[in-house]
Formats: sequence, structure tokens, C-alpha cells
Amino acid sequence: MRFLVVADIHYALKQYDWLLDVAPHYDAVVIAGDLLEISSMVDLRAQIVVLRTYLRRIAEKTRVIVCSGNHDLDAEQEDGERVADWMLDLSGLGVVSDGESVSVSGVRFSSFPWWDGPETKKRVQLQLEADAAQAHDHWVWVYHAPPADRRVSWGGQRHYGDPDLVAWIERFQPDLVLSGHVHQSPFIPDGSWVDRIGRTWVFNTGQQPGERPSVIVFDLDRDEAVWLSMVGGQQLALGEPSARPAALNALPDWVTI
Repeated sequence: MRFLVVADIHYALKQYDWLLDVAPHYDAVVIAGDLLEISSMVDLRAQIVVLRTYLRRIAEKTRVIVCSGNHDLDAEQEDGERVADWMLDLSGLGVVSDGESVSVSGVRFSSFPWWDGPETKKRVQLQLEADAAQAHDHWVWVYHAPPADRRVSWGGQRHYGDPDLVAWIERFQPDLVLSGHVHQSPFIPDGSWVDRIGRTWVFNTGQQPGERPSVIVFDLDRDEAVWLSMVGGQQLALGEPSARPAALNALPDWVTI
């Protein structure tokens, strides 16, 4: 199975246009949070209308899995916690989103919301326990914040990850965790697009401007991952627990960008 991962597009419409073009080449497209941009001059409600159209069009070409990030929160619950309310009814568009999971070719994708307080965090915990009981060959989490105190959450001065995620990973041991949020991690010294917690590979796509987002492409049949950005590319052998990213000298024929 081949799938493509992006995050932190922040309402960059040219990057959504690029996703539309490459989507048919993959079994799934994952957008790991911050689809919207709260500082944009475009009203958040208008952004949501546009994004729903893009998601529907991408879902017409392949399976789409998204999760909310901190920029995607558009409503406040009675308990005062903010949520991405607009992501709770995307199933009609053929999109898997917050609180949902789906199996694609034996791979279980679980999408978790950005939690703003104890009640949403509790719902994440309950979903983890429920999804852990589901049959799967591989278990992949889609969760906007990277784990704390890892290279994928390094911002140059300190780590910006989620410490609760580390504990959840240690308990449930998924195969892959796909995140974003800390834009610069893959591009700076002591940061990276990939790290490992026990048997779990954890990833952060990074964020870049321009017509194409920084991306990670996975081929689980080959047990390989490739990270591509404006500064070049790296590859990783997922089947080797002690593997380290290596420079990508040529684009593999199974990667389409």
C-alpha cells in the first residue's frame, strides 16, 4: 500500500491544487492537521467552504484521512473547550476525520482531534482503546502534534510536542504516528522528519511555502518511507528498527510528485 502525507498547509490553495493532481497515484492521502489558517484575511467560515470542496474533490480520486490542528478549531463546546466542529460531518464527502478510523488494504488509520482540554483528551483516550481492539496488519495514527522531547518536535530553542502522546505511544505501540505542527523540525539542526519510540516510527512532515508542500510518501509493501521538500529528500527503511534516514540520490519509481 502506498500513501502520501502532508500537514500544515494553512489554506495555501496552490498546495491543495497540487494534492488534487497527485492524489490518483496513491491509495490514500493523509492531511495531518492545520488545513486552515486563523491569521488569513479570508474569514474562517469562507475557508471552510473552500476546503470542503477541495476535500470532496480529492476524495473522488482516493481515500482521504484528515485530523484537526490548532488552526482548525472553529467552535466552542459547553465545557469551554474548542473543537473543529466543521470536521465532524465530513463522512458525506467521503473523508475520514476526527474521532474516526478506517481500514485500507489491511492498514488501520485512526484520526484523533486536537485536544483543547480534559474532555476532548478523554475522548481521544477512549478512541485509542476502541481502535486498539480492531484487527489490522498495520496501525497508523493521524495526530497533529508530534510527541514531546523527540527530534520531530524540536523547534530550535525547545520542544513543542505533546507529552501525553508519548505515553499513549508507549502503551499502544502503533506502527506509525503521522504529525506536523512544529513546522521547522525537519529543516534545522537536531530536528528531523522522523524518530522512534520503542517499536513505533513517529513523523513530522514539516511545512514549506510554494506550490508543493513538504511530503512523506510511504510504501508499506516495500517497508520504505521518503521525505521530500525544497531542500532535498531522504529515505528510510521502515523494516529496520535501527535505521537512520539517508540522503535520497534519485526519486524512486514508486513515488509520484
